[in-house]
Amino acid sequence: MKIQSKKLEVWYGNKQALHAVDLAMQEHTITALIGPSGCGKSTYLRCLNRMNDTIEGVVVKGGLLLDGYDVYEPGVDVVALRRRVGMVFQKANPFPKSIFDNVAFGLRLGPRIPKTELDGRVEQALTRAALWEEVRDRLTGSALGLSGGQQQRLCIARALAVEPEVLLMDEPTSALDPIATAKIEELLHGLADRYTIVIVTHNMQQAARVSDQTAFFFMGQLIEVAPTDDLFTHPTVKKTEEYITGRFG
Repeated sequence: MKIQSKKLEVWYGNKQALHAVDLAMQEHTITALIGPSGCGKSTYLRCLNRMNDTIEGVVVKGGLLLDGYDVYEPGVDVVALRRRVGMVFQKANPFPKSIFDNVAFGLRLGPRIPKTELDGRVEQALTRAALWEEVRDRLTGSALGLSGGQQQRLCIARALAVEPEVLLMDEPTSALDPIATAKIEELLHGLADRYTIVIVTHNMQQAARVSDQTAFFFMGQLIEVAPTDDLFTHPTVKKTEEYITGRFG
């Protein structure tokens, strides 16, 4: 199992955001986390690369295993963890640099690599993010000149450049138009052969289209998790059925 949480709990001060979440994700699969706003799905996602560490007063209890090792064990190198577990945020956040420098940013933080290798890694990341053909002749141009959909794929390329094993995506298409959204979704299917992907989405149709398994969160609890087709066609918990049929949310 690539990722597994065991009785995972998260507290923000006196408020409990996650309640004893048990969830497992196999390697090279896409898991969608769905549920209404404030249900804990983004909190869970941020646990996977310890982004919650940046929030004052947060307390995490239980176990969260990556390849069988607890990422919250004392002495874990969080920087190394975040190289293994990349993240793409809801709003595209390219740096005010060239397209090339955006993708090369994480590579330059590590040991120095030859220019030819750097060029190759940047091209490879842009190719995997389905952006290379669109930007190959403007790599020195500002990333801020790209369209919204291109900027989000650039952020995906930036995450892929450091060769992560896991890719976290927090509502990566919520600010994009339908055409750009379709490109990202098509891209995800290709990436799953190489990466383990966890995506938070409010869009249940998107979850149904892109994921192998879906986990439904409600009020900080994991209500149900199942293969995506099963969860959407034969949910076993009444609350799941009410949510996916639009009775609340």
